[in-house]
Amino acid sequence: MGIIAWIILGLVAGAVARMLVPGKDPQRLIITFVLGIAGALLGGLVATQVLHVSGIQGFFDLSTWLCAIVGAAVLLGGYHLIIGRRSDRQAGRP
Repeated sequence: MGIIAWIILGLVAGAVARMLVPGKDPQRLIITFVLGIAGALLGGLVATQVLHVSGIQGFFDLSTWLCAIVGAAVLLGGYHLIIGRRSDRQAGRP
C-alpha cells in the first residue's frame, strides 16, 4: 500500500477507534486523526513483524482494517491515560 492509502486508512481507523474507546474525549479531532495514522502504522508493524501475519494484504482487506483500528484504539487509550493523569495533577487530585 502507498503512503496515501495508509493516511486514509489511519484517518478512518482513528475515527472508528474514537467511537470504540470509552471515556471522555480530551483531544481534538486532529489529534484523533494523527493518533489514528500512527496507530494504523503501529498495527501494521505489529501484525507483520511480531505476529508474523503474511503481510498486510491490501487496502480493502479486513485484516488490514482490524490491525489499523486496534493500533489506533491502543494509542488513543494510552493518550487518555496520560492526559487523564496530567489533568488530575493540575487539578490537585492525587
